[in-house]
Amino acid sequence: MARILVVDDDPSIRALLREILEEEGHQVLEAVDGRDGVRQYRAEPTDLVITDILMPEKDGVELIMDLLEGYPKVRIVAMSGGGRGLDAQFNLRIATDFGAVQQMEKPFTRQQVLDIVQRVL
Repeated sequence: MARILVVDDDPSIRALLREILEEEGHQVLEAVDGRDGVRQYRAEPTDLVITDILMPEKDGVELIMDLLEGYPKVRIVAMSGGGRGLDAQFNLRIATDFGAVQQMEKPFTRQQVLDIVQRVL
């Protein structure tokens, strides 16, 4: 199965995605924000990155740009639930414009996560 890096500042979202993905046999690494995500990916590249958009330190769009600059073949799924007066679809469109290959809106279902991961991998 795949190695997947989950990047989100919300520990409950990271735990939920870990549970869903590990039940399917994937190995999951976690990062607490975009800066941590870039550091971890550089240390241990993964088959897929799933990243939130709105995070402190370095947001998901910055993470996408940094990873694609050094690793142009990296596959990234952007996820967002909106926030700060912006809707999730707006955030996800921006992430896609910067190179995310798939979008996932929060809240999500187990099946949505699995379908997206299967499609991207």
